[in-house]
Amino acid sequence: MGPAYGERAGCPALRHTVRVEREDLIRLRRVRDLIDREYAEPLDVPRLAREALMSVGHFQRSFKEAFGETPYSWLMTRRVERAMALLRFGDQSVTDVCMAVGFTSLGSFSARFTELVGESPSAYRARSHDQLVGIPGCFVKHATRPVRRRSGSEKR
Repeated sequence: MGPAYGERAGCPALRHTVRVEREDLIRLRRVRDLIDREYAEPLDVPRLAREALMSVGHFQRSFKEAFGETPYSWLMTRRVERAMALLRFGDQSVTDVCMAVGFTSLGSFSARFTELVGESPSAYRARSHDQLVGIPGCFVKHATRPVRRRSGSEKR
């Protein structure tokens, strides 16, 4: 077994936590890309772990070590990012946006959106987004990336 990814990257903090091997990191990046592409589909952690050829526990620990958040959190953030874009410039209802990004419950969508964005989907839509017009999408995505606003442990 060679040096862990964090050791090669010169990150001493990673040496004392989960070791993410190069081959694991490649599989984790593929799963992360799958989440980014198929965020609107019903994805669950066991399926994602199978895609990475890992046990669920090892997958969750390794994903968090590699990307800074759990796979479930990554998926929810991706869904909320897409919802933000649809609410900013689309004409769909909040319920339609909720379903389009992969949530099955308007209540769960609103709660997660509010947790990450700091305001309800309706309030976000009502706010002016004129300052973002004309800015390339890659910069808008980075500047508006939702961040968890309340602390608490994740159950998934």
